[in-house]
Amino acid sequence: MTKSIYNLQGREFIVVGGGGYIGSHVCKMIDDNSGTPITFDNFSAGHKHAVKWGQYVDVDLRDRKATHAAFQKHKNVKTVIHLASSIEVGIGEKQPAEFYDNNVTGALNLLMAMRETDADRLIFSSTCATYGETTNMPLLETEPQNPFSVYGKTKLAIEGMIQSFHKAYGLNYVTLRYFNASGADDSGEIGEEHNPETHLIPIALEAAAGRRPRMKIFGTDYGTPDGTCIRDYIHVNDIALAHIKSEQAFDNGLSNAEVNIGTGVGISNLEILQTIERVTGKPVPYDAAPRRDGDLTQLYADGTRAKELLEFMPQHSNLENIIKTAWNFHRQKWDL
Repeated sequence: MTKSIYNLQGREFIVVGGGGYIGSHVCKMIDDNSGTPITFDNFSAGHKHAVKWGQYVDVDLRDRKATHAAFQKHKNVKTVIHLASSIEVGIGEKQPAEFYDNNVTGALNLLMAMRETDADRLIFSSTCATYGETTNMPLLETEPQNPFSVYGKTKLAIEGMIQSFHKAYGLNYVTLRYFNASGADDSGEIGEEHNPETHLIPIALEAAAGRRPRMKIFGTDYGTPDGTCIRDYIHVNDIALAHIKSEQAFDNGLSNAEVNIGTGVGISNLEILQTIERVTGKPVPYDAAPRRDGDLTQLYADGTRAKELLEFMPQHSNLENIIKTAWNFHRQKWDL
């Protein structure tokens, strides 16, 4: 059990996307702190078997009537955590219509449904991809937002809608701009399981375990020390912690904020592979491949605002811990 952080006794939370990777960890942490999560999910990407805490409602946000009906059944819930979205950058470049429909239309339906209930607090999972290409590192929340990818553009559009609902209707919100979610719960009972898998660490673990012949590193000619992309990897339990801290901040009077959720440490793709080899004792076979559309050279966070507004500091995001917990989850899943 996660150490109790903030007493949520008697509180219910609608967790949209609670069957997903981050959503399941958020639900577990709510439960660990005596709250009750209610998962809203259509399980197109999430998993019913990951809903281990609280009940679930099978609903697709793109269906406005169904979304309104689901909210009406839980109209006394005050806080909504919105994590559901299409996330794979490459697919977004090829299928922008589907991305805008799922992410933006779905979010608008959610916001409209919230207005008809007691839900006046929203914690929204955004992304560092809203900033776009920049050389100003670490990234501040005041950095101009000029997203390069369709994925980032959809998240920025939702951020704008939320800000408008705050100004016009008094919606309280915290927008959390995640950097790279990684790792798994210490228990190994939940973790990262996308289908198809597109994230670096689980793919590299598959290669190390021999579950795929080789993996690809997309881009080895970036202007970085080893030529590969640099990202800020934050443990999924630290992301879950940021949601609990956001609820606490609402209680303390916070009404609106955009906040980076990262570690402030940039780690390259090759450094990830080297750490996996050290932790698992297994080589990671890979081939160099061309850059992907939408990928940026480097992104890592300035965490000052998160510390000041949310009293948030990462607790689980040492890279070795990230790899160890991810490996523990996948070994159990693969029965190694």
